[in-house]
Amino acid sequence: MKKIILSLILLSTTAVAYDQAALMHAYNSVVMIRGYQENGSLGYGSGVIVGENEIVTNCHVLRGTKKPWVSQGDTTYSIVSVKSNAWHDLCLLEVHNLNRTPIPLGTSVLNKNDEVVGIGHSNGAPVPLTIGGLIIATYPNQNGNLILSSAKFRLGASGSGLFNMNGELVGINTFKTTGYGTYYAVPVEWLKELMAKKEYDEFPIDGKALWEEDEDKKPYYLRIAIPKAKMEWDKVVPLAKEWTKTEPNNTEAWYELGYAYLSMEKYIEAKEAFLKSNQCDKNNIDPLFELAKLFKEDDPNVAYAYYQKLNQINMDKALEIKDLFEK
Repeated sequence: MKKIILSLILLSTTAVAYDQAALMHAYNSVVMIRGYQENGSLGYGSGVIVGENEIVTNCHVLRGTKKPWVSQGDTTYSIVSVKSNAWHDLCLLEVHNLNRTPIPLGTSVLNKNDEVVGIGHSNGAPVPLTIGGLIIATYPNQNGNLILSSAKFRLGASGSGLFNMNGELVGINTFKTTGYGTYYAVPVEWLKELMAKKEYDEFPIDGKALWEEDEDKKPYYLRIAIPKAKMEWDKVVPLAKEWTKTEPNNTEAWYELGYAYLSMEKYIEAKEAFLKSNQCDKNNIDPLFELAKLFKEDDPNVAYAYYQKLNQINMDKALEIKDLFEK
């Protein structure tokens, strides 16, 4: 079984250095959280072993249940206590006699196109499922970076782990834009803060999470997620414009505005926005990628300079447009 699982991990990655033993440890650190809801139905989610007798999961997994429990394989564990931060949607469970080695904690400071692995009980599978993906973007938020990746997860994987290729936990898979394939993990730094909390809470756990906030109060990167996925560019543009006015030095705000203009074939406006994005962060590979293509006809030398810069930062991304510049 372990050889099959590890093969799935390796098939989902490219020629990036990885730690095989550490990734297997990550796989073995994932557990299932279960509990009966008030209506009698059995709810379930995932969790990760992060400390001695400690498991992290999403608080929304525990809503409506007064007595959840933990299982791994055929073994079940009782929960002794819980610490919670409902807004961050993180709950730290103290479990009786777990006797498992915790996973090392990494950082949510990640680069775009970094390889990651999501491991959790998607669809309530009895054994964890492994999905590889790439970092799409990270968004600074309260001492950590909210992570957007392409590592897919489904119902039952809330509270599962997002790991780097060294097997370190970088985020906890928490929510997605339903039906549109954007997957978010909250940062491991929020878990570290919760582990330092001294006060304990009681079941059931209540309280609204940040991703459940009213639409007009959400961060702009969440407000544009669904219209962008639905390619409703006439809705994305005004939101992105507001974002750039509110955060004029935010590279992602300018990039999203540029991408919306590009999708509307407004190439002059797109180029201006991508240039602003690049000015905000010279190492952001997304505007470099688009600028290299946009300048190819107008100014091949400038375009090639952007391509070279992109190639220095991320060869895999540059490879996507290599044929435009190296024949």
